[in-house]
Amino acid sequence: MSDNDGKKTLGLRGGSHSGNVKQSFSHGRTKNVVVETKRKRVVVPKTGAAGGAKGSGGGSHGGSGKRPAGISDSEMERRLRALQAAKAREAEETAQREAEEKARAEERERLRAEKEQKEREQREAEERAKAKAEEEARKAREAAEAAEAAKKAEAAPKKAAAAAGNDAAAGPARAGGAPASAKPAAQPQRKAEREREERGRSARGRDDGARRSGKLTLNQALGGEGGRQKSMAAMKRKQERARQKAMGGSQQREKVVRDVQLPEAITVAELANRMAERVADVVKSLMQSGIMATQNQTIDADTAELIIEEFGHRVTRVSDADVEDVIKVAEDAPEDLQGRPPVITIMGHVDHGKTSLLDAIRNANVTSGEAGGITQHIGAYQVTTDSGAVLSFLDTPGHAAFTSMRSRGAQVTDIVVLVVAADDAVMPQTVEAISHAKAAGVPMIVAINKCDKPDANPTKVRTDLLQHEIVVEEMSGDVQDVEVSAKTGKGLDELLEAIALQAEILELKANPNRAALGAVIEAQLDVGRGPVATVLVQNGTLRQGDIFVVGEQYGKVRALINDKGERVQEAGPSVPVEVLGLNGTPEAGDVLNVTETEAQAREIAEYRAQVSKDKRAAAGAATTLEQLMQKAKDDESVSELPVIVKADVQGSTEAIVQALEKVGNDEVRVRVIHSGVGAITETDIGLAEASGCPVIGFNVRANAPARNAANQKGVEIRYYSVIYDLVDDVKAAASGLLSNEIRENFIGYANIKEVFKVSNVGKVAGCLVTEGVARRSAGVRLLRDNVVIHEGTLKTLKRFKDEVAEVQSGQECGMAFENYDDIRPNDVIEIFEREEVERSL
Repeated sequence: MSDNDGKKTLGLRGGSHSGNVKQSFSHGRTKNVVVETKRKRVVVPKTGAAGGAKGSGGGSHGGSGKRPAGISDSEMERRLRALQAAKAREAEETAQREAEEKARAEERERLRAEKEQKEREQREAEERAKAKAEEEARKAREAAEAAEAAKKAEAAPKKAAAAAGNDAAAGPARAGGAPASAKPAAQPQRKAEREREERGRSARGRDDGARRSGKLTLNQALGGEGGRQKSMAAMKRKQERARQKAMGGSQQREKVVRDVQLPEAITVAELANRMAERVADVVKSLMQSGIMATQNQTIDADTAELIIEEFGHRVTRVSDADVEDVIKVAEDAPEDLQGRPPVITIMGHVDHGKTSLLDAIRNANVTSGEAGGITQHIGAYQVTTDSGAVLSFLDTPGHAAFTSMRSRGAQVTDIVVLVVAADDAVMPQTVEAISHAKAAGVPMIVAINKCDKPDANPTKVRTDLLQHEIVVEEMSGDVQDVEVSAKTGKGLDELLEAIALQAEILELKANPNRAALGAVIEAQLDVGRGPVATVLVQNGTLRQGDIFVVGEQYGKVRALINDKGERVQEAGPSVPVEVLGLNGTPEAGDVLNVTETEAQAREIAEYRAQVSKDKRAAAGAATTLEQLMQKAKDDESVSELPVIVKADVQGSTEAIVQALEKVGNDEVRVRVIHSGVGAITETDIGLAEASGCPVIGFNVRANAPARNAANQKGVEIRYYSVIYDLVDDVKAAASGLLSNEIRENFIGYANIKEVFKVSNVGKVAGCLVTEGVARRSAGVRLLRDNVVIHEGTLKTLKRFKDEVAEVQSGQECGMAFENYDDIRPNDVIEIFEREEVERSL
C-alpha cells in the first residue's frame, strides 16, 4: 500500500512473485521456466483515531495507520500475531514442497541414470559380442585370402618362364609392377576395416531398439512399468540368439529323447511335463489325432503312447501299483539277524482274569482303569522277568464284540496264552480264541486261572479242551498248561518259564539295522496330540524323524512313547510304542512301513486311498436296476433305527459298529449313519438333527459348541463306557420300533341248531354253546365243514328275549352276525378275543 497525504488507498504491493523452476525431461534434457507465484492479499484493519498508532501495530504499518474503532491494543496484537504465524506456516509449507519436489527430481534423475547405465552396459556387451564375431569372420577371410595368395604365388614362376622371350625394357616395368600388384591385395582389407568402423559408429549412434521412446513417467521411473518383466532366462536366450545370428545363423538344437513312464491313465498336462514338451503342442497333436482334450483331462495309456512316439520319446509302461515297490524289501541275510523278545497275546473269555493275570505279572493295576473291569482296548506292554528276559504282552479284550481285534492280536503274536477260569471252564469266547490261535498258526500255552477259588476244577478245564483238539501235557499232549492264580500269585513263575521255553524253541530273530516294519495294534485321535497309533515294531528299528506310510495315512515320527509313558528315541523289534506325527487316524491292523522320502509316502498313501475309494464306488455301482428296486422295496418294509457312533479309539468304533449291525431282524435294524474317533462335534450334531437320530459317545464327550447345538436342536446324546450297556440300550430302542404282536385266544364254540328270520334283524341263529363262553364283544368266525366262510362281529347275542353280554357253556342263545346272513344249521361258530403283545429283539 502507498501513503499519500495521510490517506491510504488500496493497491497491490508485490502482488506476484517471479522465480525459476527447472524442468527435467527424458534423455537428460532440462529446461528453466519462469513462473509467477501469486501472493495472498492480506487486509490489515486501520488503526482508530482515538487509539493513535502505538506499539508494534502502528510500527508494522509504516507510520500513522489508523485502526478500526472499538478494537483494543491486545486484540490488535493477537490478530497481528496470528497473521505472522500464518505467514510463517505458509513459508514453511512452501519450503517443504520445494524440498520434496527437489528430492523427487533427484530420485527421477538417479533412476534415469541407472536405467541408462544398464542400457549402456547391455549395448556394450552386444557390441563386444558382435566385434568378436566380426573378428572371427575377418580372421577366416584373411585365412582364405592367404590360401588364395599362396596358390597365385605357386603359379607365378610358371608365368615368368613363359614370358622369358620378352624384351629387356619390360623388366623394370615388371619390377615396378610388384608393388602395384600388392596394392589391390591390401585394398580389400582397408575397405573391410572402414566398413567395420562405420558399422561400429552406427551401432553406437542408434538406440538398437533397447532404449524407450516417449517420456519417462513417474510409474516407470519408480520401477512399476505395469507390464510383465522379462526373466533372466529370457534375457540369456535373447543374447544366445543374437550371438548365433552374428556367427552366421542359428544352429538346430539336438532333440533330447526321454524315457517316459506311462501309467494306466494320465492327464495331458502331466504327459507334457514327463516329455518336457509344451502343453499346447501336446494338445495340438491330440487334436490332429481326432481327440479334443484340455490339459486337465485324462487320457488312456494307449492314446498317450501314440503321442509319446509321435514326439520321438521312448515309452515305459508302469502300473499305479508300482508306487508300492519302494516299500518291498529283500529278505534279510542270516548273518544280519539278531534275537528279539517274543510277543505274547493273552486271550480268553470275558471276566476269566486275563488283565488281572497281566497285572500280577507287571505288578501294576491295569484293570482298575477299565470301565466295568473289562478290557475294551488292546493294551501293549513290555515286562522284564527276574531272569532278565524281556517279554512283550498284548492284552486283547474277551468280549464277543472284539472278535476282529482279537484276530489282529493273533496275527502279530508269537505265543498265545489262553486264560481259562478254573471255576467256569471253556466258554464261547474261549473257543473263538482257540480258533484265532489255530488260524494264525502260533503255539499256545493254557493258563488255568482262579485256582485259589474253592469251586475251582482244573481237571474239568483240561477235559473240556479235549473237545477242541487241545491236548495239554497233563493229558499226555504237547500243549503246556499252568495252574495260576492272579490273586495270590501262584504259578506265575512257572507261566513265565513256560513262555521263555516256548520262545527259546521258536528261535525268534529279526534284523534291527533296517527300515522299520510294524503293525498298528490300536489307533485313536487324541485332543492335543492328534492322531496316535499304538504300533508293535516287527522288524527293523523305528526312530524319531523317520518318514512312514501306514494304510491310507502317512507322516513323520514326531515322538515315540513306550508303555510306561516315557519318550524314547527309537524302538526295535517286538517293542510296542505310541507313534505321534500322523496326518490322519489309521485303521487298527494296518501295516507301518518306513520310506526314504515324504513324497514316496504321500504317493503310496494317496494311491491306497484312491484304490479304497474305487472299491467302494464299484461296490455301489455293481447293482442292476432290479436289485435297486428290490432293495428300495425291502427298505420300505424294514424299520430303521439310525445312530451316530463316536468312540475314543478305532478298535472300539469298529467293534461297536459290528455289534450294532447284528441287532435287529427282518422288520427292524440298526443303521450306523456315521462312526468316527474323537470327541462329539457340532458337525455330528448337525448330521444327527438332519437324520433324526441320537448320538452315542463311547468313552468320549461332546465339546461345548456341540452341547449347545444339541440343546438348541433337541438332539439326544447318550454316553457309555461299557459296551454291554450300549448294545442293550440300542436293542431296547430298536424293540420299540417293532409292531406289537396280535395274539388270538379262543374262548368258546357254539353249534347252530336252527335258523330263524326275525323282522328288522334278519337271520338269527339258534345256538348251543358247546365250549367256553360266548361274548357279545368278542370276534366270531363261521365254520362250515371246518372251513372258515366268514369272520366278523356279532350284531346281537340274546338269551331268551333279553340281550346279554355273555352266555356260558351248555346254554342256548340267539346270535346274529353283523352284515352277514348266510348261516345254516350245523354250522359252527368260533368265538375268540385278540390281544396285543409287545415284542422285543
